[in-house]
Amino acid sequence: MLEQLKEWNSLEHPPPISEVEALRYMDEYEFEEKEGKALLYVILAYHRIKRHPGQDRLAEQFIDEAKVLDPNHPLVTELYESQQLLRAYTILKNTPLEQWVLHETDHDSAKAKKAKSIYSDVSYLIQQWDEELAHKTIIDASSRLKLYQDVYVELNDLLEILEDAISSIENRRIRIPVKEINDRTRRLSDNQDEIYKRLPTFLTDQSFQNPLEAFDHMVGLKDVKTYIRHYYHFLRYQQQRKSYGFSMVDEPGLHMIITGNPGTGKTTIARLLANIYHELGILDTKEVVEVNRSHLVGSYVGQSEENTMNYVKQAIGGVLFIDEAYSLKREGQTGNDYGQAVIDTLVSAMTSKDYGGKFAVILAGYPEEMRQFLWSNPGLRSRFPEQNHIELPDYQMEELLTIAEQTAMDNDFFFTRPALKEFASLIDKERVDESFGNARTVKNLVLKTVFQKGAQEAERDKHHWLDHMRISTQDLDWENISDDEVQSPMERLDELIGLTNVKEEVRKLSSFVQAQQKRKETGYPVVPIQLHSVFSGNPGTGKTTVADIYADVLKECGLLKRGHTVVVSRSDLVAGYVGQTAIKTKKKIREALGGVLFIDEAYSLYKGGRDDFGKEAIETLVDEMTKHNENLVVILAGYQREMEQLVESNPGLSSRFKKYFHFPDYTEDELIEMTHYQAMQYGYHFNEWAESFLLEKYRNHKTRGNGRFINNLVNEAIQFQAIRIMSDEAGDMNELKLEDLEKAWNMIRRES
Repeated sequence: MLEQLKEWNSLEHPPPISEVEALRYMDEYEFEEKEGKALLYVILAYHRIKRHPGQDRLAEQFIDEAKVLDPNHPLVTELYESQQLLRAYTILKNTPLEQWVLHETDHDSAKAKKAKSIYSDVSYLIQQWDEELAHKTIIDASSRLKLYQDVYVELNDLLEILEDAISSIENRRIRIPVKEINDRTRRLSDNQDEIYKRLPTFLTDQSFQNPLEAFDHMVGLKDVKTYIRHYYHFLRYQQQRKSYGFSMVDEPGLHMIITGNPGTGKTTIARLLANIYHELGILDTKEVVEVNRSHLVGSYVGQSEENTMNYVKQAIGGVLFIDEAYSLKREGQTGNDYGQAVIDTLVSAMTSKDYGGKFAVILAGYPEEMRQFLWSNPGLRSRFPEQNHIELPDYQMEELLTIAEQTAMDNDFFFTRPALKEFASLIDKERVDESFGNARTVKNLVLKTVFQKGAQEAERDKHHWLDHMRISTQDLDWENISDDEVQSPMERLDELIGLTNVKEEVRKLSSFVQAQQKRKETGYPVVPIQLHSVFSGNPGTGKTTVADIYADVLKECGLLKRGHTVVVSRSDLVAGYVGQTAIKTKKKIREALGGVLFIDEAYSLYKGGRDDFGKEAIETLVDEMTKHNENLVVILAGYQREMEQLVESNPGLSSRFKKYFHFPDYTEDELIEMTHYQAMQYGYHFNEWAESFLLEKYRNHKTRGNGRFINNLVNEAIQFQAIRIMSDEAGDMNELKLEDLEKAWNMIRRES
């Protein structure tokens, strides 16, 4: 690395490594050679000055550190002198030199007052000059330092002239050399401009020359950048042709459609296009009027038209940007929804003599929704030719990490290498469905990390400036629960009563998943993991409870990003008319992405009737399972025989559900244990007489509902006990007596 740094020999060329790389080198390595560390400080100062034009305390500190380590290194010297020259220019620029000009015709008292004011300004300027640098021996008379010293001499000479003038004022022999003061003031003004010309390019080139350069510095969007570049040159070509007198009847126009998922840069592209239109002279301003449905749609007849025209008038000469434009036309909207009035008014304005061609309309939104919106509005669609449609892709992981590093750096933080790798896993957990916010989500994650770091470390002593910038893996632990007493999913499973075979199956699957994950990490071939499962058994045998634990197990193994469970039944998936079942099913699947979709009584989807829409739900489910792959786990639950019939009814189901878990009815001993457990949840207990009674009942009577039956039984017993206690205050409030359980049993059995 040191050899790479040594090849860098001039500030007119950018450093060989980025600011983040320099920070990581500074953080990770101990440098025996002072030259290498000095160069790192120079690089850090260089980048900070680029990011923070003007005075920056850390940049000054880094330059001072470099001077201590290697004071004679050419780059250290060049950067220090350049910084002082910039400081001199800034001070001179902020000094009102034009107010120093004296006039011979002014009254002596006015000239005396101004001379004293100039003296005060010059004294301040001299104090800001680096005296050591101002007297340093110069070998090259054409160097920047020579100009720095010349200005210093000029200021001191002017100070002497002013001192003599002020002395004459005090002795009442006013002699103010107006011409000499004005000449030196003029030379100082000329020197100010000359200093700026002598500054290194990196100190003066703080902005991009045109919108295309700014766009090129955005992360990713390779194809979009190519299109925008071609579009820019086309527009410029058209402007040139017009200047020669040519015209084009079928011009594509300026109106644009920009589609993309959240955080892909739709608003940024709209502002860029406004800048391009303005720079080429097509539009009068680069202003973008940003609106959405809430700005445009009114609540009574005529208000939507009025709102729309008001915003059109604001956008004249610039761009009207309508975000989530598809929301103007809602599915199944009634006569009280005035979104269509906005669309009609907008189309009319875009084509009218008064407003047409005087502003550009940019519509933005999600890709699929925008396509449907445009096809349902032919008049609007015709105003946006196909070549004026831009679709922004989702960012790739490498691009998202670049955005994360940029966001951190903008806030004066940097990721260590291990932390950046860990941060990638946090991003991946958020990339569950199309609602992922791309750059916006990544920025929020970075800021959340910074908040966590500040909250944890505010009271800790920091001995080095790097401590305040470094984001380590410890700072990314904000997602983990610190409570050591929280049980793991397998511990929760083990605590369930009964279900011995189910526990063994889940444990086996968990071990298999973890083993395959390790094989994947080490580069070995991986056996496909079948996660979709069928849970069969009677009601109340623990299927939903185990599904929830199953989701947590898969999340802990790293296979599910969210690990939540969405429980649905036939009514949540199946609609009453054609076309709506697929929409309802997809909506629930979208909710479950990154977790488990648990379909209770799944066999009810297959009734075999010709007009039954359950078949459509099954077909949609099979398609979506293929589409989302490991991002979704589906569990079908219900009676054993009916579930077998369901899976066999559709080849798609039978090929995807290879894992079967059978939940047997609980034994009488397990039911007794469950009854004790349920009562203890509320602080109740019962004696061996009550237990004997329940054991006899459980042995001789088949209970419907298993765990649900137990829950209902205990709740009823508690209510009967309450009646008894209220009439006999001497009773134990925590004891359920035999009579309470007998009454509860009779009640539950009668109802069931």
